[in-house]
Amino acid sequence: MHGKLAFVSDTSPKANARYFELLRQAGPERRLAICIGLSHAVRELAIAGIKQKYPDHALSDDELRQKLAERLYGAEVTRRVFAGRSA
Repeated sequence: MHGKLAFVSDTSPKANARYFELLRQAGPERRLAICIGLSHAVRELAIAGIKQKYPDHALSDDELRQKLAERLYGAEVTRRVFAGRSA
């Protein structure tokens, strides 16, 4: 996606253009804050999805971290990072 911003499919073209215009006008600190906020939102949505997938199983913090890592980074990375730990 180098140099070209993606269109959000559930947003009108006019609203989408305005959003990206505002992003371009924002300073670097504001854009970073927006990115961090979006990253936290993705993480929270992923955690909620994991908990919804296992409603009858109270996941430990470590199990939840491992399942989140697998969702975000894939099984191979998770295996290497959590090697020697049980989940």
